[in-house]
Amino acid sequence: MDNLATKYLKSKKIPSTACSGCGLGQVHKKVLLAIDELALTTSDIVWGTGIGCAGRQTFNTWKGDNFAGTHGRVYAIATGLRLALPPEQKIILTVGDGDAFGIGLLHLLHCVRRNVDMTVIVADNFGYQSTGGQYGYTTPNGSMTDSSPYGMQDPNWVQDGRDILDILRAAGAGFLARHTSVEGQNAVESIKKAIQFKGFSLVHIAYPCITNFAGKALGSRKPVVAYRWLTERTNPDPAKNIAGITFKTGIYYQASERRPEFSEQMRKFTATVRGEG
Repeated sequence: MDNLATKYLKSKKIPSTACSGCGLGQVHKKVLLAIDELALTTSDIVWGTGIGCAGRQTFNTWKGDNFAGTHGRVYAIATGLRLALPPEQKIILTVGDGDAFGIGLLHLLHCVRRNVDMTVIVADNFGYQSTGGQYGYTTPNGSMTDSSPYGMQDPNWVQDGRDILDILRAAGAGFLARHTSVEGQNAVESIKKAIQFKGFSLVHIAYPCITNFAGKALGSRKPVVAYRWLTERTNPDPAKNIAGITFKTGIYYQASERRPEFSEQMRKFTATVRGEG
């Protein structure tokens, strides 16, 4: 058994119940590596999860305190916890592309607007894979899915001049990064910086779904096909002219000046109202 899993995760949740070859484990391990390299313990972190593949696979795996909130409510719960917990306590959320960029987007934007101190890891598998493989908000243009048998034509959040990270930055996010699950230590370093950032931080990580996305969009459920596809599109050489979606990874934005953090600001305000300030 992996030493990180033994150290941080509940034994009854190992191995994962994810589909064979699923890239979600790569995402999860990068988060654990970041936590370990920062010398944090299970008592230092409260771990929240959303719904879908990302939520189901990470819910209740953490040996420390954890919680779940479906359809974007995880951000509201985390906001309440941020007000209740000591400032040094870390809050990490693992959510899917739906919880982040679809049904949960409005909740997420309000969390960003308030600048609540937490780290959101968006594990993006390009659609609604846990309910059969329908296309979603980050499904690559033209992809064949269960709900787009002739190719996905609905404009998404990550192609053709649109980038969801632009919206999050405009809403006030102080730290944003993007990676793919096939990357190594560079992705871990971004997660470490996100965890250490005082304020709202988010790391968007794309990973392959072998069962649905790869089976339909790529025409094969062989993991090697899906991982080769993602690797070829991760920071590709411009000379290769890769058709379709590509991923430029690394730190997307890091604020040079710190915005007031929500819970910190509310504690000061409460003290003033009480006449303690």
